[in-house]
Amino acid sequence: MTVKAFIKRNVPADKAKDMVPLFRQMRTLAMEQHGYISGETLRNVDQPEEYLVISVWNSSLDWQKWLESRQRQAIQEKIDDLLGGKTEYSLYHHGVAV
Repeated sequence: MTVKAFIKRNVPADKAKDMVPLFRQMRTLAMEQHGYISGETLRNVDQPEEYLVISVWNSSLDWQKWLESRQRQAIQEKIDDLLGGKTEYSLYHHGVAV
């Protein structure tokens, strides 16, 4: 079952210029991973420092493998260092009937 990963980060305006290349690098690598379907990056209209990345994966296992990969963790460390905090993750099943 496909899943959507929601990744929320608060990026101060003075750090956005340095953050964008890291976002691009992360997306480029994600696109090469088994199970990756799509992704998008959104910026909150009312809180411009808040960014939300939504990526779609074939399964939670595919997402977990990417989350734990050395490539991803290396970029994530740079992001966390730049922002001075941790990134928030939420994983949801896609298309679940209620």
